[in-house]
Amino acid sequence: MNFQVQTDSSLADLHLRSAYEYDLPEELIAQFPVADRVSSKLMILNPDGTVSHALFSDILEHIGPNDLLVRNVSRVIPARLIARKETGGKAEILLLNPRTETYDLDTASDWDALIKPARRLREGMKLNISDSLQVEILHKGEDGLAAVRLHWSGNLVKVLEEAGEAPLPPYIQQTLSKSDNHLYQTTYACTPGSVAAPTAGFHFTPQLDKMLRDRGADFAEVVLHVGLGTFRPVSADDVRDHKMHREYYEISPETAEKVNRAARVIAVGTTSVRVLETAARQAGNTAETNGDKGFEANESFRPCRVVSGSGWTDIFIRPPYDFGAVDAMITNFHLPGSTLIMLVSAFAGYSRVMAAYSEAVREKYRFYSFGDAMFIPGQSCSGAGKGE
Repeated sequence: MNFQVQTDSSLADLHLRSAYEYDLPEELIAQFPVADRVSSKLMILNPDGTVSHALFSDILEHIGPNDLLVRNVSRVIPARLIARKETGGKAEILLLNPRTETYDLDTASDWDALIKPARRLREGMKLNISDSLQVEILHKGEDGLAAVRLHWSGNLVKVLEEAGEAPLPPYIQQTLSKSDNHLYQTTYACTPGSVAAPTAGFHFTPQLDKMLRDRGADFAEVVLHVGLGTFRPVSADDVRDHKMHREYYEISPETAEKVNRAARVIAVGTTSVRVLETAARQAGNTAETNGDKGFEANESFRPCRVVSGSGWTDIFIRPPYDFGAVDAMITNFHLPGSTLIMLVSAFAGYSRVMAAYSEAVREKYRFYSFGDAMFIPGQSCSGAGKGE
């Protein structure tokens, strides 16, 4: 069944965070994944302005020969660490990313982290997580941010798997047992490093992948180790004042070649979008990518494809934005006022997205990490993201 999306000719000020807010009943926040990943609902934002409702398994009807699905293969690490202080109190450390230019988990001793209770954790304090892992508070910043140093014996990833917990978002009230941690991973995750999952990929299964390949579609891999840049709330009233936290990305020569040859590039998730658009800016204007300066998303640049590379990105995509690499997108339903709903609005059009979200609430879609999906077939590279 199709529903016509209603758009508002008098747009809100797209620089205001409040423009991206919406009312969501608490019962629509998914607390558990569906038993069969492909049985999630799928909302399709058709190019003619209508909205269709289906199941994710029906994505097969919308993807065909010469389509390239680009997926983030970063794997979530058990980055939530619980410590007992010498006084007996409990402390929590959420690792965010190594404080290095590369992302080598074998040698990454210094990390950015979120700590709590921040007021009671002093610089120089050492917290015992397990017999093989200790966390030292090096420096405290604002809003619970801190620089920490890990002291461990053995392989760090294995130590974290034994001592850490899955870093579920705060809106998920349950905790996962270690035997259920796979539920907060994509089936194809293979490169450890994220502290939150690239959740649009939750809907894929090996069986669905095979059926897509049988239809002539292909897959390509990118890495973006999800950190604070993805899930940090926007506190500024004017979104132009929001500072993105940098995250580490990789795009291989093989993936870049596939993207450059593809008839249609379908990004699976906002993290894949951010990698591809970072690589597109590298291809179009490498001078803007030196150091940690990041990118101003409202600067114009020529539509282009991508170059391979790795590094840190703090790209902030919001309306208006001209996409250089992404033709279509698969994504979940995101938090009100988040950078993620801003990115989707930049791609599909602001009022189109907000109307679709209202429709999703009426149709009782499941929202956020364990929720349902949206497919945006898009238009052309140069016309998909004009904000409206």
